Amino acid sequence: MDHRLFFPATQRNKIYIGDVLSKIPLKEGFVLEIGSGSGEHGVEFQKRFPEIIWQTSDPELEHRKSIISWIDHEKLNIKMPKPLEIDVTKTPWPISFKLLETLQVIISINMIHIAPWKCTESLFKESGKLLNHGKFLILYGPFKIEEKHISETNELFDKSLKIQNNDWGVRNLEEVDKEAIINGFKQKQLIKMPANNLTLIYKKVS
Repeated sequence: MDHRLFFPATQRNKIYIGDVLSKIPLKEGFVLEIGSGSGEHGVEFQKRFPEIIWQTSDPELEHRKSIISWIDHEKLNIKMPKPLEIDVTKTPWPISFKLLETLQVIISINMIHIAPWKCTESLFKESGKLLNHGKFLILYGPFKIEEKHISETNELFDKSLKIQNNDWGVRNLEEVDKEAIINGFKQKQLIKMPANNLTLIYKKVS
């Protein structure tokens, strides 16, 4: 049965995010995606970067079914493993020694603004434990800078998120950077993306 979900935002941003990933020196090994949603990013990046293994994850069963259907649809079963059931706040995350041994990057796309702040804290804390020196944690999405929105559309989006759940919302860049430092990361690069989004690349330094 085809359980594929289609997220419009994924179709709009996957090329741009892939272009950012292409500039990171990826060796053979795993990339772990936290909050993979539909799985559209996962199969796109697995095809674009065949030298790595793209490991998806999501806490929602409906999303994991979609990811599996996307892997089947793109005939990536031999290369791509099935999604992991990871709730970012439930640690340690259930990952294999094989994944941990060659883990290159942890990436989370459009996740931290549709989750409570404790999810951001947990993401950095667990990533800090799992990633070796010189490896990367990458975040993509809308952010505020010095408590100010960078566009009117982001401000309206932030208000709509808080109407759905008061614990959600566009995060302040400086607070995210603070969590990075606490957990041994340094912001290596901030990249402006289309639609008033940012990509934040953090490097493990301690």
